[in-house]
Amino acid sequence: MILKRMFDLVFSIVALILFGVVIVLFYLLATIDTKSNGLFLQERIGQFGKKFTIFKLKSMKDNSNQISNFGKFIRKYKIDELPQLWNVLIGEMSIVGPRPDIAGYYDHLLGEKRKVLNLKPGLTSLASIKYANEDQILSIQENALQYNDEIIFPDKVKMNLEYIKNQSIILDLKIIFKTIFMNFRN
Repeated sequence: MILKRMFDLVFSIVALILFGVVIVLFYLLATIDTKSNGLFLQERIGQFGKKFTIFKLKSMKDNSNQISNFGKFIRKYKIDELPQLWNVLIGEMSIVGPRPDIAGYYDHLLGEKRKVLNLKPGLTSLASIKYANEDQILSIQENALQYNDEIIFPDKVKMNLEYIKNQSIILDLKIIFKTIFMNFRN
């Protein structure tokens, strides 16, 4: 675990140095696009069920649930997730781990499934790669919430439990490279 934390620290520092200007630029563009603070803050469930505030670039206009065209762009290329490098730097998240969810999901798991909460939430995971187009999948469902709760979320839990059994720096690097490749493929 110390090696994973060291990896997260180095990765987040280097990434923040490399992408700091990009984050600020897109923050300003998100501010203009949404006519509000371009940073989206939301409470999520972290390691051991502890709540924390996640940082993202705002992709929706304030008084609507509509994603702007700019928002679609930053979501498609995961640019909206870059501010979470700060969450990694301060130790609330990891580069690789289960994507952090709102209350009512991971914090309600029971038994063996609750082991998912032993991990720090991550910027990416095998589950987030598999469900990179989750919004599209849910948009075609008759009951999106039910589909998420009965199909997608249980599959993510299963994949995250599998990650716990096999986690290593080598696996993390493979997941990072798959994530980068997936984003360039888009």
